[in-house]
Amino acid sequence: MQALTDAVTKGARHADIESVEVIVKPPLQAVAEDVLNANAVILGTTENFGYMSGALKDFFERVYYACLEKTEAMPYALFVKGGLDGTGAKSSVERIVTGLRWHTVQEATVFKGDFDPAWLEPCEELGMAMAAGLDAGIF
Repeated sequence: MQALTDAVTKGARHADIESVEVIVKPPLQAVAEDVLNANAVILGTTENFGYMSGALKDFFERVYYACLEKTEAMPYALFVKGGLDGTGAKSSVERIVTGLRWHTVQEATVFKGDFDPAWLEPCEELGMAMAAGLDAGIF
C-alpha cells in the first residue's frame, strides 16, 4: 500500500504542476480540518474482509459530520488494493462519499492480488491527473 501511495504522491507532485500543494496523511492522523482545508482528496485503502480498511473507516467516522455540507462537491479519487476482488472496499467508500456529496473525478482504481510493480504507473497517473485538474482550475 505504501508503494501505491508513494506513486500517487509522485504523480501529484509532478514538476509541471505549479500551484498545487500536496499533503499526505495516513487516515489515523488525518482530521476534519485537513479535509476542510483541502481542495481535493485522494483516498487509498486496502480491502479488509470485503470492506475498506479500519483506519479509513475510522477517518470517515471522525470527519463525517464536521465535513458534511461544508465539503459538498469536493473532488475526490480512490485507489484500492484488494485481495481477490476489491469491489467491497470500493463500494463501501463510495457509499460514504455519496453521503458527503463529494464528486468523483475518475473511476476508482482497483488492484487485485499480490502487488505488481505495473500498478505504480496508474497510481502515478491518478495523482498527476488530480493535481493537473486542480492546477488548471478544472476541479
